[in-house]
Amino acid sequence: MRARTLILSIDRDDDVGYKAGVESPAVGREACLDAAIRLGTADPEDSDTNAIFQAIKTYDELKENGEDVEVAVIGGNHMNMLEGDRRVSELLEQVIETTGVTECILISDGAEDEYVLPIIQSHIKVASVVRVIIKQLPNIEGTYYIIKKLMNDPKIAKSVLLPIGFVLLLYALVALLAPGVSATLVAVGIIGIYLLFKGFNFDEYFIYAGHAVIESFKKGQFSFVAYLVAVILVIGGVISGLMSVITNYPNSGDVGVLYLALTFLFGAVIWVIIAALVAAAGKITDYIQNNQEGISRIFVVPFFVVAIGMITYGAVIYFLSIAPVEPFPFTTTDGIIAMMLLTVTGLAVAFMGIYFRPRVQKRVQTWMEIRERLEEEETSGNKGKPVYKKVKY
Repeated sequence: MRARTLILSIDRDDDVGYKAGVESPAVGREACLDAAIRLGTADPEDSDTNAIFQAIKTYDELKENGEDVEVAVIGGNHMNMLEGDRRVSELLEQVIETTGVTECILISDGAEDEYVLPIIQSHIKVASVVRVIIKQLPNIEGTYYIIKKLMNDPKIAKSVLLPIGFVLLLYALVALLAPGVSATLVAVGIIGIYLLFKGFNFDEYFIYAGHAVIESFKKGQFSFVAYLVAVILVIGGVISGLMSVITNYPNSGDVGVLYLALTFLFGAVIWVIIAALVAAAGKITDYIQNNQEGISRIFVVPFFVVAIGMITYGAVIYFLSIAPVEPFPFTTTDGIIAMMLLTVTGLAVAFMGIYFRPRVQKRVQTWMEIRERLEEEETSGNKGKPVYKKVKY
C-alpha cells in the first residue's frame, strides 16, 4: 500500500492570516492557490507566497506521476512564536485526521519555519524538506528598503523599537528628575538587562507566567490573586532596590556597575522572595483543591525559593561589606557572619525540602489510592441498585 503524502507549507508567523485574512488550515489545491493569490495581492514581497506556490507546484508534479498526495498551508501566530508553534501543532493534527496522510514533504522559505520541523516530526513522518530561495540582486538601496520594511513589521517593532524607545525615555527622565544619578549608566544597565533576558529566553518564562495568570483568572483559581499580589511585591522590590542604590550611592558615577547591581539586589531580594512564596502558596492551594496528585512536584518549590534567596542575600551583604568604596551599613565582620549564617540556613532549608518531599509524595499517593478504592467500591456497590439521596426539608 502506497503512502499518502501531504505537501505542507508552514507559515510560522501567519502572514497568510495576518495580511491576507486566510483562515488556517487551507487544505486542497484550490484553497492553497487562493491563499497564495490573496497573500501575493496583499504583500507581493512576502516570501511565504513563493513557498505556497512551490507547494502547489510540488503537488502538481507528484500528482502527474500518479502519487496519492494532498497539499495544505498552515499558519501560526504573527505576534507570538510560542503560541504560533502550538497552533501549528494543533492544526497539523487536524489536517492529518481529515486527510488521512501518512507522510509529509515540508516546503520552507527560510530557517525560521524549520524550527517547527521537530513539531511536525512528532505528528507525522517527514519524507523531505524543500527550501525555497528567492532570487534577487542585493544592493545598498535594497538593503535600506529591507530594513525599512522590517521596522514597519509589528513583530520587529515590538522586539526592537519598543525597548530602544523605553531606554531613551528612561534616560531623559533620569537626567531631568535625578541629575545626581548617571543617566547613561542607568540606560546601559537597562539595555544589559534586556539583552540578558533575551539571551537566556527569560521573556519566554514571562509569556508562560502571563498565560498561567490568564488561565487561573478564567478558571477562578486562587492562584490568580496570589499572582497579582506577587506582581505587586515584585514592583515593590524594584522600587526598594532603586531606593537602596540612591541611598547608599547617591553619586553613582563613583562606583562600578557591579556594586550598583549588588546594592539593587540588597534592597530587592527579600521582596522577590516573599513574592515567589506568595505565588507558590497560591499554586499549592490550587493543587490541593483540584489536582492533589501534583502537590509532591510543587511541594519543594517554596523551600528552594527561601534557600536561594537566603544564600543570595548573604553573598550580597558579604561582597558589599568588603567593597573598597563608600562604607556600607555592614562591616566586614558583619558581612562574613551574615554570609555564613544565611548560607548554612539556606542549605538546611533546601535539605528539608528534599528530605520531606518523598514522604509527602508517598502520603499523597496513599491517599489517592484510598480514594480511588472507595470510589470503585461505591460504584460497584450501587451497580444495579437504585440510588437514594437524602433530602433535607
